[in-house]
Amino acid sequence: MENERRLLLKNIFKAYDIRGTYPDALNESIAGKIGSSFVQLLKARRIVIGRDMRLSSPSLGKAFIEGARAAGASVTDLGRTTTPMLYYAIIDGKFDGGAMVTASHLPGQFNGFKLCREKAIPLSGDQGLPAIEQLVREDSPSQKDNSLKGAYEESSILDRYIDRLNQFVHNPGPLKFVADAGNGMGGIDVPLLVKRFPVWKLTSLYFKPDGRFPHHIANPLLPSTTVELQARVLKEHADFGVAFDGDADRCGFIDEKGERIPEDLITALIGEFLLTKKPGSTILYDLRSSRIVPETITRFGGKAVRCRVGHAFIKAQMREENALFAGELSGHYYYRDMGFTDNGIFTMIQMLNLLSLKGAPLSRLVQPLKKYHATGEVNLRVKAKDAVFHALEAAYKTAEKDHLDGLTLEFGDWWFNLRSSNTEPVIRLNLEANQEETMKKKEKEVLQIIHAADPSMTIKED
Repeated sequence: MENERRLLLKNIFKAYDIRGTYPDALNESIAGKIGSSFVQLLKARRIVIGRDMRLSSPSLGKAFIEGARAAGASVTDLGRTTTPMLYYAIIDGKFDGGAMVTASHLPGQFNGFKLCREKAIPLSGDQGLPAIEQLVREDSPSQKDNSLKGAYEESSILDRYIDRLNQFVHNPGPLKFVADAGNGMGGIDVPLLVKRFPVWKLTSLYFKPDGRFPHHIANPLLPSTTVELQARVLKEHADFGVAFDGDADRCGFIDEKGERIPEDLITALIGEFLLTKKPGSTILYDLRSSRIVPETITRFGGKAVRCRVGHAFIKAQMREENALFAGELSGHYYYRDMGFTDNGIFTMIQMLNLLSLKGAPLSRLVQPLKKYHATGEVNLRVKAKDAVFHALEAAYKTAEKDHLDGLTLEFGDWWFNLRSSNTEPVIRLNLEANQEETMKKKEKEVLQIIHAADPSMTIKED
């Protein structure tokens, strides 16, 4: 029984957060212990908590709060909120830490916690989460003296947060756009912001928060989730469409022709725009991104810096480099102006600013960035990971290589990165070439090498 419990705990502690299916993997008992352990680890006196719209979020949040209070921390409860607003609350309120009850883009049967220390610095598999897991496993007792139990208050900073977002809207133009909140938390924040700018015309899809996700899961990376948004953009003759994930810390965009825009091209587009405001700034891009990203940043006078995949790594490197902006292929976009945190709605604001300034269709602005040809992320199930990586290095001995995150091999007219996922039991291949024919040929070649090294290889379909 004890071994089963330990295995359960290990399965919910991920590289960047805590999550699992409710209630078999994550339940109120474990949530309370996580709350207590979180406070003990940080030696926190004041923390803040928010939650998304999932059906299990209220009870899991309540259990976390009780565990945190029993450990001696005072808790401010924001109720339902987006993850970016929780980050803002930690920074604005100078809290010792904060917790967001959410499973982000995952289906409704999942839930979890995103945990931060002061200044919204995330806890991760490298920093903090293993220590919390250990405390939970040990069932470390929290404070039993009720006289030392932390205080509790409910609060709302929604208006103040919208005021903050409002400060970054510049010269708004008469734009029409369609937003799909996926029945997630973005459905609360977006209309409050848009209401302040009558010049914008918003068509909303699935803005009512509903943890059952009755229309589609809130994952803008999946093409199947944006089909309706794409059609609606065309029907409304909108300037663009935007889709958010469940907790609104990431987003995806659709151009006025109803076409999905690759997330790395959004990094290049917004990076170019921000550099016109703050020339010479450092911008980070995750190493899976197209070569057009660093080329664009450099061309517009910025310093382009490659980084590892994952929000904890990116946020840490942004602080080290004092980077203005960072973009990730997963649709997370990070901003120094928002405390080095990722924010989907803030990214929507940047798109509105950009289109107002440029006065050109989004498809026309993106077209010059479509210089190369990419496979997109190909997810592979394998059993012999080490054999696969060794086989690829042996097959391409003359390539320029690095191991910043997995294996990246660079050639004159093509390149690829293969890395182990931090969130799923797969390896992820991203390959890009100057010519489409080369891209297809090299993808087939690389997959053949992988399959020869591990005949169990299968491609994971979305």
